[in-house]
Amino acid sequence: MTVDGNVFIRKFEEYCPQWLAEDGDPVGLHIGTLNKPIQRVMMTLDVRPEVVKEAIDKKIDLLIAKHPPIFRPVKRLNTDVPQEKMYADLLKHDIAVYAAHTNMDIIEDGLNDWFCELLGVKVENYLVKTHERHYKKLAVYIPVEQAEELRKALAQAGAGQQGNYDSTSFTTIGQGRFRPNDSAHPAIGEAGQLEKVQEAKVEVIFPEHLEQKILRAMYAVHPYEEVAYDLFKIDEPTKTWGLGRIGELSEEMPLDTFVSKVKEAFQLDGLRVVRPTEKEVMVKRVAICGGSGEKFYPHALSQKADVYITGDIYYHTAQDMQSAGLAAIDPGHYIESLCKEKFIEKFESWKKEEDWSIDFFVSETDTNPFQFN
Repeated sequence: MTVDGNVFIRKFEEYCPQWLAEDGDPVGLHIGTLNKPIQRVMMTLDVRPEVVKEAIDKKIDLLIAKHPPIFRPVKRLNTDVPQEKMYADLLKHDIAVYAAHTNMDIIEDGLNDWFCELLGVKVENYLVKTHERHYKKLAVYIPVEQAEELRKALAQAGAGQQGNYDSTSFTTIGQGRFRPNDSAHPAIGEAGQLEKVQEAKVEVIFPEHLEQKILRAMYAVHPYEEVAYDLFKIDEPTKTWGLGRIGELSEEMPLDTFVSKVKEAFQLDGLRVVRPTEKEVMVKRVAICGGSGEKFYPHALSQKADVYITGDIYYHTAQDMQSAGLAAIDPGHYIESLCKEKFIEKFESWKKEEDWSIDFFVSETDTNPFQFN
């Protein structure tokens, strides 16, 4: 079936919500409208004039980008300027543009996790905390026969995730009583008759941002016309998210060996390396933050990283890292292009789950402005 743009983005934001972006990060819809059917979607790192030409040639309906195309206010729209002309071209060809930036870095099973996976780093935690949400507890009263179906639906929607466990719940059995009135359409019993039903009380917890998804799952499987449930906020536990990742390699190796591993993994012709002045570095514990994460290097130090991988490291910051005894690798900003293939994998799995009739494309345009000679 064809897909409405809002339906696709709703699915996207269940996985990569806008509220996980850092403050001031202009994520979301930038250009065009989602109020239309979409059949052709392309994933790109950057929105540049060359990418827009590719999107036009491929008759793309929706362009999803890692880097927001309008990061600062546009004061005029002069089509003699290539970067401004591309906005007009996108509108002319009805190509919507949606951006997911730092929220893509922060989400679990997101860009920083994919970097670690590529390098063989077993993730322990995020590098720096950015968000915290409380949990809620849901108690649902349902006929005993439907309790198992409810538990499965709630777990599939994300309830019952606790540490290294999923599908956690608690069930008690009791009697539910009700009398339908003349306007009711009861699944059990008859109008005007007091009914007693053996019911299960199914209790689950979930992070509060999943509330609407959990309730939709509950309503979808519950047989009652009027669903009886309790919902309340709890103080503990809390759910946290953060930028970057910290973890360990399976085996320790010299810095030069690890540098070669990074070059090979990201298919780089060259990169920049910061070496501590007074020690030889063996690498076991690795911190990584895609994009421009140099300001987070003190967090890498506090978590005892042997090396910190991030892009766009400034000259004086590199000197500070060096003096602090922290090795660093700057593979550039463009390693984030890994998001293109990884997101298309996600999209294809959603297409299968939802039975969508939609085509996905990885942008073939190289937007890396730097080369090594």
